[in-house]
Amino acid sequence: MSVRPIVLLGDPRLRLKGKPVDSFGKYLHELLDDLKETVRKAPGVGLAAPQIGETVRACVIDVEGQLHELVNPRIVRSDGDNRDLEGCLSIPGFVAYVTRRERVWVVAQNRVGRKIKIAGSGLLGRALQHELDHLDGKLYIDYLESMDDLIATSPDDEEEMEGRPATARTPVG
Repeated sequence: MSVRPIVLLGDPRLRLKGKPVDSFGKYLHELLDDLKETVRKAPGVGLAAPQIGETVRACVIDVEGQLHELVNPRIVRSDGDNRDLEGCLSIPGFVAYVTRRERVWVVAQNRVGRKIKIAGSGLLGRALQHELDHLDGKLYIDYLESMDDLIATSPDDEEEMEGRPATARTPVG
């Protein structure tokens, strides 16, 4: 396991669509381990393979002490709408209000290829949508009407951020 550099906005790899995973061996296991170590070190809530330069459909989400490893994930159902602050490890120093679905149901595979299902709302639901967007080369800023909608943050803002939603305090991915 190793902490890998996070690809930042402007790097073309962020816009590439992840290729489906069809081999569930050592490469995938090491990738998932690296994603886990990198997101925890960042610290963040989630991280997708394209964010560390790997164009495969794999991501990790770590919410409330529960680590979710998702391979070849897809949203199969969603409902409601929720507008909240969101940030991204690939776009450090900024957050913005983004409208996403309130609740999502995802089908994926785990690290050994077994089918898994996960449902999420709140921070987990937002993180699922955010990370799956990364697997399609999409970023949260794509939902904004204007880049003027971005809100700059800095380490000095940490006290001010304490009252804001968790997605603003800790980048989603």
